[in-house]
Amino acid sequence: MFTSINNGFSRFADTPDFGKLLLRVSLGALLLFHGFFKMQHGVGWIARLLEGHGLPGFIAYGAYIGEVLAPAMIVLGLLTRPAALVIAINLVVATLLAKSGVFWDRTAVGAWALEVEALYLFGALAVMFLGAGRYTLVRDGSLT
Repeated sequence: MFTSINNGFSRFADTPDFGKLLLRVSLGALLLFHGFFKMQHGVGWIARLLEGHGLPGFIAYGAYIGEVLAPAMIVLGLLTRPAALVIAINLVVATLLAKSGVFWDRTAVGAWALEVEALYLFGALAVMFLGAGRYTLVRDGSLT
């Protein structure tokens, strides 16, 4: 009985390219909210955090690349793997910068304090390893 249910569901849900599209669009679109916020309010606060750690403040402008350009590229399927790597690096830097010292902390409801950052990071790594899939703007080195 379980085998027939599983086989029937597998026939219905065996669409890995649609799954890749869903992952790409959800990851990219949700990160774009963070990028649009930074476009509206600037990255001065990030520059101050960087300078507080002895790093040059201009690095803060990299947030626009990691939270606007790369997510848009992922949504479109344009240079998806490199864009996903940029997002992963952006998330590691942002987490180390803004959330240092909270690695083992939990929220009031018992969740891991870094679960949102982890979801974005591992989502980006999944996109990097899976690639864009069939539904993409660029495939096999040429525009489709």
